[in-house]
Amino acid sequence: MAMDTNKEIKEIVKKIKKYNSIVIARHVGPDPDAVASQIALRDAIKKTYPNKKVLAVGVYVARFKYFGALDKEEYDDLGDTLLIILDVPTLDRVDGIMNLNYKEIIKIDHHPSDVKVGSVELVDDTASSTCQMIAELLFKTSLKMDKAIASNLFLGIVSDSDRFLLSYTTPKTFKIVSKLIEDYQLEFTSLYPKLYERPLNEIRFHGYLAEHLQLTDNGLAYIKITPEILKEFDVDHATPSNMINDFNYIKEVLVWIFVTFDDKNEIYKVNIRSRGPVINETAEKYNGGGHKFASGARCKTMEEIDALIADLDHLCEEYKRG
Repeated sequence: MAMDTNKEIKEIVKKIKKYNSIVIARHVGPDPDAVASQIALRDAIKKTYPNKKVLAVGVYVARFKYFGALDKEEYDDLGDTLLIILDVPTLDRVDGIMNLNYKEIIKIDHHPSDVKVGSVELVDDTASSTCQMIAELLFKTSLKMDKAIASNLFLGIVSDSDRFLLSYTTPKTFKIVSKLIEDYQLEFTSLYPKLYERPLNEIRFHGYLAEHLQLTDNGLAYIKITPEILKEFDVDHATPSNMINDFNYIKEVLVWIFVTFDDKNEIYKVNIRSRGPVINETAEKYNGGGHKFASGARCKTMEEIDALIADLDHLCEEYKRG
């Protein structure tokens, strides 16, 4: 059942009206939903209140440049600042706010979490995406939208719902998407290449993933992707996470994981997907979490990775028995 979020939406608008300096941030290692929701909300606030200083911050990701430019993290002259965090359940995974002094926090997220972060929290784990939540926020309030904002929100919803294939897609999702298309005359088929067009080296890397995926008897598929392999195919460590949903619907696979090493932060990043077993509780044991069927983890050692693989394999075994 969809949640009633009208009270939180009203509180968010009050806070946005109150502050002249607003910083909008999202999680590290962003995906299209995180970046699109961030830039869409920034542009909507600036369009509604031209005199406010509104920054969308975090590491720039070249592959997502079509959503728009991010802002420099220049915080010295902001004064009292409202921080809005998107698509992230906890502060420790927020990117770009290390030197920011903020007075209040608003959290808008579609990931389940028991951790309270902000003075106002809009959390709806029945939503397909944070972009769906931002679109609903804009449709229900005086915050302004235009075709560029609507296009970004559409792409974020399409990406995080995996083209409406995932179970988090609801009738509300389709209603919001339909309204975006109709109200702003979106030529949506022309937007898809921004999400799905890839250079040849990435297609070849995709083939490498398929060829080297390991499969256990219990239906767990996994691959450990070394920095050398990424270099060989000339892709970055974020590329596998953008491909993991492509491996859905493999008959023999219940759960699949991609492991990459982030040498900048010296940590292993693990993307986990499932076609049945509930994986987010297992991910939480390994400095991660997420949705029941789409989660992630962050491990410090290969021993932790191997333990995570063993736990997920056991989870698949129990699921098959059940």
